[in-house]
Amino acid sequence: MYICPVCGKNLKPSKNVCRCRNGHCFDIARNGYINLLTTKGRNPKKAGDNPLMVKARSSFLDKGYYRPLAVKAAEIIKALLNGKEQPVIIDSGCGEGYYTSFYACELKNAEIYGIDLSKSAVSHCAARSRQNGLANVSFAVASAFELPFRALSTDLIVSAFAPVSNDEYTRVLKKGGFLVIISPAARHLYGLKSVLYDEPYENRPNAYGLRKFAKIQEEEITYSVTLSSNEDIRNLFAMTPYFYKTPEESGSRLEALEALETECSFLIEAYRKK
Repeated sequence: MYICPVCGKNLKPSKNVCRCRNGHCFDIARNGYINLLTTKGRNPKKAGDNPLMVKARSSFLDKGYYRPLAVKAAEIIKALLNGKEQPVIIDSGCGEGYYTSFYACELKNAEIYGIDLSKSAVSHCAARSRQNGLANVSFAVASAFELPFRALSTDLIVSAFAPVSNDEYTRVLKKGGFLVIISPAARHLYGLKSVLYDEPYENRPNAYGLRKFAKIQEEEITYSVTLSSNEDIRNLFAMTPYFYKTPEESGSRLEALEALETECSFLIEAYRKK
């Protein structure tokens, strides 16, 4: 399934490496993932989330706060594939692998590939899948804008809170293939923002410029959660964009909280390749 990021030829596994016919070789890590990130101008060792960010995301998500989203996303993916035998799914920008593992459990007949820029995140993904005994999922360090997959090889791509690549998704999806995009809806984490900012604001809709896709479905899922510990509050804060652009004074307000109630609101959009 993977192609060489240097020359585009098929990669074939052999012992602990993957090699193309032109001799380009990529090591397979001990926990099973492969690093295919060779983008010029980007340091593969420092790209994406660092280990502390991965730990925060994993700790928060593993407590089930976003489980309703994972359940709904899996339902939509199942319906789109409509019983297709052995579909190929790419989770583009899979992060620490919470959703990828959930999809693998719910769609046991699917062949699922998770890719992310972060080596730390992908290593965590691979370890998680092995621990859970998931044999139908594979992981690679790679960019959504240079997907290491053959053209017309994929039935569905899902992108949750990650950059969207119109051209690459078009290239790898089969004719009539599906794209599912998950993003924050207008009121997502409004309770958190009410603590951080004097004038909290709603999220603006994303514009993806998907000229090669037709939207076929859109659903919003909204519910409230109560974070019952300061650790959970800090982990949530660390996995949001607000962590990087919030003044220290505003961020310190969270340190005094022992609990936080906030809305979780997500938009799930489904597209079909034209």
